Amino acid sequence: MTEQTLGSRPYAHVGIVVSDIEASRSAWAAMLGLPEPEISVTDTLDTARTEFRGAPTEARARLAFFHLGNVAIELIEPIGEPSSWAGQLRDHGESLHHVAFRIEGMADRLAFLGGQGLELVQRGEYEGGRYAYLSGSSFGGIVELLEND
Repeated sequence: MTEQTLGSRPYAHVGIVVSDIEASRSAWAAMLGLPEPEISVTDTLDTARTEFRGAPTEARARLAFFHLGNVAIELIEPIGEPSSWAGQLRDHGESLHHVAFRIEGMADRLAFLGGQGLELVQRGEYEGGRYAYLSGSSFGGIVELLEND
């Protein structure tokens, strides 16, 4: 059986929702003294199979990653709704969206964390893996699980 806790797993990145990824990318690059990273766009529903609160969604996002050694900063500009990204931006403005952990055994981890009071909010797939966003009132934000093949 896969270890259930996340404490012994490396965390991958922190995600921040932004309204203008070009402007945010430039500001972060200037502050960090790094080049501006490429911007990518998440896959469409037919490939990503994105679900928000259990229903398929056409929502996508533009992403940019700053890799800083032991952690990365992910900038996320929502495209369309409904999504966890768009809801966060609408309700809280540009802000921290999630802390991401690399895991193995997505189904087992989802069941374990569900028992800890976390609710599955959004899930989807990307080339080489899958993600899930979970939220719970005791955690002050969203936890992202990343499982790569």
